[in-house]
Amino acid sequence: MNNKVLVIIGAGGIGQAIARRQGSGKTVLLADLSASVLDSAVEALRASGHTVATQAVDVASRESVRALARAASALGDVVEVVHTAGLSPNMAPPDKILVVDLLGVALVLEEFRQVIAPGGAGVVISSMAGYMPPPLPPEQEAALAHTPADELLQLPFLQPDVIANSGAAYGLSKRANHLRVQAESLRWGERGARLNAISPGIILTPLAAHELASPSRAGYQAMIEASAAKRMGTSDEVAGAAAYLLGPEAGFITGSDLLIDGGVIAALRSGRLKLSA
Repeated sequence: MNNKVLVIIGAGGIGQAIARRQGSGKTVLLADLSASVLDSAVEALRASGHTVATQAVDVASRESVRALARAASALGDVVEVVHTAGLSPNMAPPDKILVVDLLGVALVLEEFRQVIAPGGAGVVISSMAGYMPPPLPPEQEAALAHTPADELLQLPFLQPDVIANSGAAYGLSKRANHLRVQAESLRWGERGARLNAISPGIILTPLAAHELASPSRAGYQAMIEASAAKRMGTSDEVAGAAAYLLGPEAGFITGSDLLIDGGVIAALRSGRLKLSA
């Protein structure tokens, strides 16, 4: 019986790629809100020899996330936690994006802090969008980093009359992920565990396909063309980065974000790429 547990929250393309890369010799606990996504992911992983358990989870609900953390702990030592769940700008209105992409991450980090095993590690899949908004005032950054999760959405600068659109909500949520991971890494460190984030660029997944079929298609194509790599990334490339951050070679890395975007942010900051507000 596998007594080490890998928790994957969000069973889409990136979650499955990381599960394949990291799941050998562990029980993989796959969690997602969608039963159909879970069923498809489980079938593929079991067919390739992995031991898989599943649980439905709503990352916007503390009770649901807490139940998932308890289920993971009951399976064995929770040695790796990977949070990939999220909504893109064209999938939901601003308030829903803040609930899932901002609050959801904070709840996962707080609840899994209670069960992560000593020597364990966590990774949050954020986004290069966290590097796109203008710098926030220091007091807002501190609030995003340290406000208890249950109070986050009450912050004045996260209210509907302040957040202009879904794109703004998405970028702010991803910036908050970076800040939250950095702050929470200290608390995870008290258990002898590490915590980092990865900020992918445009990765070829069903979510990216949804964005590329949206009215924002031209913006995504402009980012690809302006980047140094001039292509989209793959889920396997994200999984490789996650494997490094979760593994022993990254033992001195915690509270960091790894930007893997093919050079989109470099193009933006150099002036090669111009994005509309």
